[in-house]
Amino acid sequence: MRKDLMDILACPMCKSELTLKVDEEDGDEVIKGSLTCTKCNEVYPIDDGIPNLLPPDLRKAAEAQSS
Repeated sequence: MRKDLMDILACPMCKSELTLKVDEEDGDEVIKGSLTCTKCNEVYPIDDGIPNLLPPDLRKAAEAQSS
């Protein structure tokens, strides 16, 4: 995920600002990390450079289907 996307991303649950936590990066690309909502505190993972912004219930259902 490119760091400059932070300017346009918002929490899908409450539409508030997200903060970025970087665990692994390559230049301006975040490879692994998370996005946390500043209002509702929901955490959205970033894996392989792709932010998963599905709401929590849909994310759990998708993870259950893929395993």
